[in-house]
Amino acid sequence: MSEVAKAKAPVQEKEPIMSAKNRRLLTDPLDENNPITVQVLGICSALAVTTQVWPALVLSICVVFVCSFANLTISLLRNGIPSRIRMIVQLVVIATLVVLVDQVLKAVAYDVSKQLSVFIGLIITNCIVMGRLEAFAMGNKPFPAFLDGLGNGLGYGAILIIVASFREIFGAGKWMGMEIVPQFIYDLGYMNNGVMVTPAAAMFLIGIIIWIQRARKPSLVDIS
Repeated sequence: MSEVAKAKAPVQEKEPIMSAKNRRLLTDPLDENNPITVQVLGICSALAVTTQVWPALVLSICVVFVCSFANLTISLLRNGIPSRIRMIVQLVVIATLVVLVDQVLKAVAYDVSKQLSVFIGLIITNCIVMGRLEAFAMGNKPFPAFLDGLGNGLGYGAILIIVASFREIFGAGKWMGMEIVPQFIYDLGYMNNGVMVTPAAAMFLIGIIIWIQRARKPSLVDIS
């Protein structure tokens, strides 16, 4: 190409790192495309580990890490993965990250690791992680894929922490293991609600969150 042609050629602007499109990858899963309340994924762990905030927070951090770096890894490898074995490769990547998380958790927070039990290992088959790899990471560049995994992990974690907060406060009078209900409230006859520590309470709370979300944004209502 001649110098004149180069001069006339339009200059393609580079997309900013945190463009509006990339910001939506982080913010949409927190509300309009939340993996639990909109996509209805990851419900099992949301019911089982939300009796207390601390285990829910730890599991959320683990899922954020695994989802983000699994997305990043698969996006980097996407052009070299044969389509016939793509899900096997995805599972291997997720399993490697989960084993790493599990070993670190056992080393630094063994009690929480025992409390979470099999739910750390079940991240391997978590529909949120697998879904983002298949739906986004396999077809997008590494940085957007990382943001997508980060956003979906944060959206999942936000619901877990909200549900766990309600269950621990009203079920045990605590938050993060700290007593927050004053003694005089108990003296007036208040009692902790035992129903809040059952999985049924988590289902009701998630249902209420879904109801509030759809009442605020009718476009999320499925009219089919």
